[in-house]
Amino acid sequence: MSAAAAYIARMDAVEAQRTRLSGGPPPADRWGGQMARLFRADPRRALDANLAAVAEYVRADDVLVDVGGGAGRMGLPMALRCRELVNVEPSPGMGDEFEAVAQEAGITNARLVRGGWQEAGAVEGDVLLVAHVTYFVREIVPFIEKLQAAARRRVILFIASPPPPARSSRLFRMVHGEDQVFVPGQAELLPVLWEMGILPDVRVLPGIMDLPGPVPQTREDAIKAAVRTVTLGIGNEEHASAVAEQHFDELFAPSPAGYQSLYNLDLRALLVTWEMH
Repeated sequence: MSAAAAYIARMDAVEAQRTRLSGGPPPADRWGGQMARLFRADPRRALDANLAAVAEYVRADDVLVDVGGGAGRMGLPMALRCRELVNVEPSPGMGDEFEAVAQEAGITNARLVRGGWQEAGAVEGDVLLVAHVTYFVREIVPFIEKLQAAARRRVILFIASPPPPARSSRLFRMVHGEDQVFVPGQAELLPVLWEMGILPDVRVLPGIMDLPGPVPQTREDAIKAAVRTVTLGIGNEEHASAVAEQHFDELFAPSPAGYQSLYNLDLRALLVTWEMH
């Protein structure tokens, strides 16, 4: 089996599990509503080590295309450091948050292209940034090929190990009664790139990657945070809430900052990047 076929098989297994557990199709905008609001962040905040690593590749006269850029958590800070930011985003809810955050921050060199990458038409830039998107792309080869065609200088894939949807696998098993099928991560992505003749640089960035959203301050907020991680696209929130309530002391620890998760795996950020020739 080719690397691309293995990637597709993993995506199909993930979707088969989601469909079986949910009993139906995913919501029309699984990243909208409260989920989109969690991905808001101040574009003018100090760059953490992960954002600083991305910024190293961005020049002042660049057009940066953020593919699946969501609410602009990563892209909008880069807009302050380049000529133009183009966010190609299929989620209506995420797109709305992106435009609102840009307006609130007074960023005028950022624009939104609503739709998926493959349907977005002729969008080009000096640098193509793809952060936490490849986990959800079934047809990975055409996706990468379009990135290649659209990038004038560099492609940057920002991923995490393990992939964020897998970070709550312990809680997933408690709620759903079976092991979670993990979305593709670097172990599946890199062989696809090699198979395509792409030899990227791979940088494992320092430190543990922060998750979006504030630290829960109340028991109720902690349970809601736990439920979101294992019911997105699946549903069954009432059962998940009951499980989280029953096992609360196993899942959370109080701290001066709020309720810290004991069930989330630590995530390390990776940059997979290559120059165009």
